Amino acid sequence: MVDDLTHVNADGDVHMVSVGAKGATDRVAIAESFVTMDDDLRAKVFAGETRKGDVLATVRIAAIMAAKKTSELVPLCHPLVLAGISVDVEETETGARIEVRVETSGQTGVEMEAMTAASIGAVTMYDMVKSVSKGVTIGPIQLVHKSGGKSGEWNR
Repeated sequence: MVDDLTHVNADGDVHMVSVGAKGATDRVAIAESFVTMDDDLRAKVFAGETRKGDVLATVRIAAIMAAKKTSELVPLCHPLVLAGISVDVEETETGARIEVRVETSGQTGVEMEAMTAASIGAVTMYDMVKSVSKGVTIGPIQLVHKSGGKSGEWNR
């Protein structure tokens, strides 16, 4: 199993993988997170009627900032120049779905940036509504799509 883990060397020590010899390709990753809340709170969030302000705009900004800071938060991630980040927040029957798309052209993928952004977007939504309901839940958070690089395209 250790042979399958690229961040572990032959001695079992954790290290940052070198991507220097890899060619740059266009890469895209899409991740999503879900926030579950009661019907009344959901209606307030999507109507823009919460006391803390515009929840959806705050979630989008937080997710974008998180994608840009991923290498500072996840120890073995490479700092990347991101070509684009989009965040969509949609109402669901049980709350909200946050979808983040991250793009780059480089030697390594942007899955962690998309996952981090979707996670922080969900945590931010919780923070914006916790004074109304502490029973809000987060999850799942998952990768939906990735393309580019040696492994090509993957879809959930």
